[in-house]
Order: sequence, then structure tokens, then C-alpha cells
Amino acid sequence: QVQLVESGGGLVQAGGSLRLSCAASGRTFSDYAVGWFRQAPGKEREFVAAINWSGLSTDYADSVKGRFTVSKDNAKNTVYLQMNSLKPEDTAVYYCAATHTLRGSASSWDYKYWGQGTQVTVSS
Repeated sequence: QVQLVESGGGLVQAGGSLRLSCAASGRTFSDYAVGWFRQAPGKEREFVAAINWSGLSTDYADSVKGRFTVSKDNAKNTVYLQMNSLKPEDTAVYYCAATHTLRGSASSWDYKYWGQGTQVTVSS
């Protein structure tokens, strides 16, 4: 069993930056791939980024590529999502999710463990 807790959300102006954290407890995080997803009001949950178990392989949605960076610190049992050049359309609740596999996935169905989410609001 893995428990995930996101933090770092907030209100930021367009063009600004935020860094989200996803802290894990309960199991060795190094055995898990992690994904970030987001859900805006009235929209379906969508894939943002994923990182493999070692932290050496990453994947991004086209909408955030070049602006967001996902990283993993297995020693701290934490995954980060650095978000730069934020846009109003990035406004959503952001969730981290973990799966006990080597590689991450863009499908939310592949993740077993989920955090409670953290709100990110980007004002224009």
C-alpha cells in the first residue's frame, strides 16, 4: 500500500511558476512509476506527465512539453512537477498517481494509488 500526498498548489499569474510535490509513504517509492494528471471543472481527467521507477525516463503531454518538468527523488520518496510559463488553461486540480511497474503510463487506468489532489489556479 502506498499513500500519496500532493502539495505546492496555489494561485499564480500567467507566466509564473509553481512546483508541485508528491510525497509517498508506506512502501519503497523507488519501485514505482509515477504519473501526474489534472482535471479542470467540467472536463475529464487528463494526463500531464509520467516518470519511470528510476527517474531517468519521462513522458509529457503535448500541451505541457517544454514548460513542465517531472523529476523523482527516491531517497526522499518524492516526485516533483516543476511548472513554468503557466497559462490560464493550466488551471485544474493536479493529482499524482503511482503504479508498481518500471515504466509510467499516460492512462489513468494503469495507476493504482492516487493522491487527494492540489488546486492550481492561473490568473490571466
